[in-house]
Amino acid sequence: MKAAATDTPPDATEASPGPASQRVADYLRDAILGGEIGPGQRVRQEDIAERFGASRLPVREALRMLEAEGLIEHETNKGARVPRLDMHEVDVIYQMRERLEPLALSESIPHLTEDDLHRLDHIQGLIETNADVARFLALDREFHLLTYSGCHIDQLSAMVTRLWNSTQHYRRAFVSSSGPGRMWVINAEHRLLLDAIERHDSTDAERYLSGHIRRTRVELAKHPEVVGEAPW
Repeated sequence: MKAAATDTPPDATEASPGPASQRVADYLRDAILGGEIGPGQRVRQEDIAERFGASRLPVREALRMLEAEGLIEHETNKGARVPRLDMHEVDVIYQMRERLEPLALSESIPHLTEDDLHRLDHIQGLIETNADVARFLALDREFHLLTYSGCHIDQLSAMVTRLWNSTQHYRRAFVSSSGPGRMWVINAEHRLLLDAIERHDSTDAERYLSGHIRRTRVELAKHPEVVGEAPW
């Protein structure tokens, strides 16, 4: 499995905070979201257990956690793998995001603190001075999920995170192929969104966010090779 090329993870049996299953899950989550384990690639329990010097029990628990987050799926008699989507599935998931994320944002805005707003402004500043794709994806994810962090409807928050996880690989391929020339659009949309959040204007915020997600979906539809020919 490709994940073997990554740095050696901490021993799951060493004394450190949290159960072994959480440490395994954190390692695999980072590897999947970071693109080290790509869509369609299998995650073998025995390989992970060997890397961590652990039994398969914490690995199985970690895989269950990641399955709930949409990062892993289980196939009967085949084991765990990272889900791989076709172009239509990606399009539908983006349509789901267009509908659910504005709702999560509307629920979140009344509960965001001044510290949250300062952090959002800081993250956006980092995005605007960044030229690295991997760094952008991490900052963009942090920015948007922070805007939803005030949502107290757990089911909605979990679904939003799951949908983000499902499209991470395709966003990476798209951003990599489109280059820095379109970053001004993303930055402008983020600034409009941030202004609406700061004004506590949920109506504007929902509209800006829906358009932000829709634009990505429409542009992705023009480049099916990003999904069909991504180098996993």
